[in-house]
Amino acid sequence: MSKKIHTDHTRGYRDSIASSENETSFQVIVEQTDLFIVAEQDLSKQALDAIHEIRGILQAHFVLNPDFATSLVPVAVPENVHPVIKAMADGALACGVGPMAAVAGAVAQYVAEKLLQFSSNVIVENGGDIYMHSTRQRKIGLLSEPDSGTRIGLAVEAEDFPLSICSSSGTIGHSLSLGSGDLVTVRAQDARFADAAATSLANLLKSPADVPLVIEKARALSEHGLDGVFVQYDSKIGAWGDLELLAL
Repeated sequence: MSKKIHTDHTRGYRDSIASSENETSFQVIVEQTDLFIVAEQDLSKQALDAIHEIRGILQAHFVLNPDFATSLVPVAVPENVHPVIKAMADGALACGVGPMAAVAGAVAQYVAEKLLQFSSNVIVENGGDIYMHSTRQRKIGLLSEPDSGTRIGLAVEAEDFPLSICSSSGTIGHSLSLGSGDLVTVRAQDARFADAAATSLANLLKSPADVPLVIEKARALSEHGLDGVFVQYDSKIGAWGDLELLAL
């Protein structure tokens, strides 16, 4: 297991997020859930309601299936479980990880979809995992070197939404990673799958020599919905799929 080098409790990278003239940004926190949201109006109350809903769904399932909350390998669930639980289990199974590897993406997507009835543009960021509905192009910064800020990013066209951009790292943040690379960022339509895929791929990244291996695994995951991947270990960078990289 790798040692985290950058663990910013204040998530200072959020300071660089810019919203347009007709949008506002706000933070919503419930216990361990800390979301940064961009929408056309302050929807803090609606977001809080959605967070409580999804946390309740998860906690109720943990009672019935405790392994779901702790396992580092896929866990079977009944067909009739809540769709969020099923999506997390399916994403984890496709990627060979535990279902909680998909939890940040699951929360981001659930909250974003709940807010859509109030705003046609919604971006929900949950610890580096993002789910977005947008009517215009967006640029997403990739924070592979927190001390240097974001120097590279992704451009996403309006017609490509909704989609998710999820990241995992062996050196940044608090989430469990078995790798030691700087960054693996995944693009996919579904945030539950994208989050699980980012974790799975980052687990493989233990040296610069593993970058091609991660790219190869990402190609294999494309049949499950992975659209693109960005990989960085020190100065070695790799990318594959539907990614438009740009300098920031």
